Amino acid sequence: MKAPSERRGSYSLDDADDRTLAGRAADGDVRAFEVLVRRYGPMMRAYATRILGSSTDSDDIVQEAFIAAWKRLPTLDDGSVVKSWLMRIVSHKSIDLIRANRTHDDIDDHEPEAPDEASPEQRAVAKSREEALSAVLATLPAAQRQCWVLHEIGRYSYDDIARELDLPTSTVRGLLARARKKLILEMEDWR
Repeated sequence: MKAPSERRGSYSLDDADDRTLAGRAADGDVRAFEVLVRRYGPMMRAYATRILGSSTDSDDIVQEAFIAAWKRLPTLDDGSVVKSWLMRIVSHKSIDLIRANRTHDDIDDHEPEAPDEASPEQRAVAKSREEALSAVLATLPAAQRQCWVLHEIGRYSYDDIARELDLPTSTVRGLLARARKKLILEMEDWR
């Protein structure tokens, strides 16, 4: 059994802000890094799955991203941006895998995961909705699709997307607006 001070330490570590966790992890604190993994791993996995279209590949990419992050943490100047930094790493790793494979860039291969408690009917509806969304996303120009995925799946801000894609923020806003308009029109039956 752990001493009370150790229990308090792990509890307060879970509640620590990103800057604190990144700083401690950069100093070699594995437990602080584990908190970051738990905090951002699911989001990174969802983002990688959306980019790659495969949950198997996304698990590998997220693992590679965390390994790279662990090695590069001492170079992170501002720990408060750890979320966007991790998302950039997983984005780059995903794009590198796509470039390496060059077999397909098809978002339709994504198999949505239904909750265990979902009925067969709910799973079928969710899968149909996901397929419809994938089909509409596939018709978007690449820049619009990238902006939408980074914003909606990756939870990037407009400024983060602009930096990631090397575009002006105003262009990002326009691309997202056009992507949303098309998605709203095409997904009207699913509302």
